[in-house]
Amino acid sequence: MKRTLILAIAFCFLIPAVATPDTFTVKAGYYFPRAQGGLDSLWKIEFDQMSFKKNNFTASILGLSYEYFLTKELSLELSADTYYKTKAGFYRDYVGYTFDQGDFAFPASDFTGSFDIEHAFRVRLTPVQLSLKVLPMGRRGRFIPYVGGGVGFYFWSVGLRGEMIDFSNTDYVYDDPQLGEVQIYPINVSDTFEGGRMNIGYQAFGGLMVPIGNRITLNGEFRYNFIKGKFKSDSAFFGFEDFDLSGGALTFGLSYWF
Repeated sequence: MKRTLILAIAFCFLIPAVATPDTFTVKAGYYFPRAQGGLDSLWKIEFDQMSFKKNNFTASILGLSYEYFLTKELSLELSADTYYKTKAGFYRDYVGYTFDQGDFAFPASDFTGSFDIEHAFRVRLTPVQLSLKVLPMGRRGRFIPYVGGGVGFYFWSVGLRGEMIDFSNTDYVYDDPQLGEVQIYPINVSDTFEGGRMNIGYQAFGGLMVPIGNRITLNGEFRYNFIKGKFKSDSAFFGFEDFDLSGGALTFGLSYWF
């Protein structure tokens, strides 16, 4: 709901300008999150422990933009895009058993388990960006290449929902007849979420427009975003390093020239 509201607000800023001889664009494509970090990165911990991988978080994006020409070779662009991905997976190195005291995680190397320990990891990103765009060959021609860059307000959220192993609790030991004492961990059901966050980031891009009429162009573009989200001090994720939301966006669009 919040993402829809943000896009609606951005759209309202774009609409009043369409009376000028500029462009309005709708676009769709894919976002490829960089999803990197050190030992205390939420991305790294999830990828190390769970069955999903970084490429599972590539997802489609939708966006719109308005472009105001300062000269034939230079314009300002206001754009808004949206990315969302949720992926469920299971712990690769642990399996679960149920006892009177609750559910516990056992090492999968020694036990088959009675169930997989599963949770979902979800990420949402909505950039609202202001960019300076350079068209070195002008805005008229059979092909219109361009490059640009600028600043953005990046609205984001992240969450984990499902079964979580509490590795901090080492109070439980299982006495196996063959293996002896085996360290096990309690399993908790959790819905941990951080939403409504916004951080400032930057982007650079390049692309090509191909006219298919007097007022329509087909566009192809690659844009790279540089952004790290900062967790709030009262967040359940506080203590993790800044959340890496950087990544590349490959989009194709249709522009109408006014």
